[in-house]
Amino acid sequence: MRGREGTIGAFLGSVWLASCATSALEMAPARPDRPWTPATTQSGEIIAGAPQGPPTADGYVLPVDQALSKIASPPHVEAAKTYSLSALIDLAESTNPATRIAWEDARRAALAAGIAESAFLPRITAGAIGGYQGSTGPQTALGTSFSSRNSLDGAVSAVSLQWLLFDFGERAAVVDAAKQGSVISNIAFTAAHQQLIYQVAIAFYNYAAAEARLNTARQSLKNAQDVQAAAEDRYKHGVGTVTAVAQARQGTAQANLAVVQSKGGSEDAYLALITAMGVSPLTKIRIADVSGRKLSPSMAAPVERIIAEAVARRPDVQSAYAAQKASLANVRAARAEFMPKFFLLATGTYNAGNLEVTSLPSGGEQPPTVNISGHNLGGSIFAGVTFPLYDGGTRDAQLARARAEAESADARLTQVREDAVRQIVLADNALRTGLSTYAASQTLEAAAQTTFDSALAAYRNGVGSITDLTLAETQLLQAKNASTDAYSMALAAAATLALSTGVLGSAPALGDGGS
Repeated sequence: MRGREGTIGAFLGSVWLASCATSALEMAPARPDRPWTPATTQSGEIIAGAPQGPPTADGYVLPVDQALSKIASPPHVEAAKTYSLSALIDLAESTNPATRIAWEDARRAALAAGIAESAFLPRITAGAIGGYQGSTGPQTALGTSFSSRNSLDGAVSAVSLQWLLFDFGERAAVVDAAKQGSVISNIAFTAAHQQLIYQVAIAFYNYAAAEARLNTARQSLKNAQDVQAAAEDRYKHGVGTVTAVAQARQGTAQANLAVVQSKGGSEDAYLALITAMGVSPLTKIRIADVSGRKLSPSMAAPVERIIAEAVARRPDVQSAYAAQKASLANVRAARAEFMPKFFLLATGTYNAGNLEVTSLPSGGEQPPTVNISGHNLGGSIFAGVTFPLYDGGTRDAQLARARAEAESADARLTQVREDAVRQIVLADNALRTGLSTYAASQTLEAAAQTTFDSALAAYRNGVGSITDLTLAETQLLQAKNASTDAYSMALAAAATLALSTGVLGSAPALGDGGS
């Protein structure tokens, strides 16, 4: 009967435990086609692990967590200051989260190297344990029965030292690998700043181009209004036509639409610049104007002269080289696993009380301590050697994996170098093309301006047609926009070349603007 009751109890207990596990489904949505309504605190924070609350009319909308509703305040900027590219980059480097993340990663890698170096030092631990021993029960001796009760108590304190004396360079190899990891993180920190500088510079040039397009659109609107005024004046004096006036008014409307669209593009470019800087989109900054700065053909130096030095300076190449050195250190560490290790162990103990124990059990980092019975001080010191004999091929597999990683790191370094050369050549070609395009666009803009001025003067004097004048006006707008785009592309190409050669350590000197 007792056995059957025990079986039933065990069965009921297991069923109860199973029901406890499956009850967690209350935390999940009840149905695939019904909203999930989480339980929340008074501030709107979702309570993890709580069953979902009663349905609401919000549908598939999460509650508002008041702790997350705080928007970062804009950085302090001087309202009266016009910020140049270098000033914007300085502001971005102090506020963009990417640089802080890269810095924390570098610090973490440095601490990892410090942890690896600490393996050369001994490990000293101290422990204390108090105990109580008791026994009670009947005993029989010479036909006489009696009961006895014994109790003992006491405390044991111990200090232990563990020191690995020699391991055939395994720890040194691990430290070398960790230090190379720190180098990689530091290089990544520099690369993060270079990328930030590049992104802000490109966004700055795009904003400058958007502002130039807006100014061009406004000038085009003024030209269209002049054309409309001339057409209406001719019609007023009986030498023009209704069609010419309608065409002129159409041109004015189109120019006004271009102004509206250009203004939206300028606002989008400003938001992109603020986003690249990593500051609040609510920030209002006055941006310096870089239009009109001359582009020198000397910006495009012979690419053959700069490739060798540029490849050796690029962060990705140096990072791949450090990774290769780290992989070779891992190979040395894996080889050292086949060698013996020499160690030193020492303990010191003090036993107070009447505990009848011969060893102190291990706890945490405290190793077992022996010979501690009695009211006395004790100590021991051991020196030894361990030699790995058989581990099922684990060390062989680890060494093979380390060698494979080293081969992969070597191939990756070669690939990164080749990619770097290609990127530098492409960036150089883009810069040369941009400079040539800008020079050609300036010639085109000057010719289009002359054509429009001549067409407008001829039309006012009753010689030209409204069709020729409208066409000249459109071509002038296109030529100016082409010149603006070519200018922006040349500046962006120069920044890209500086990034690809690894020299983009500060704001590009070209197009910096005054502050």
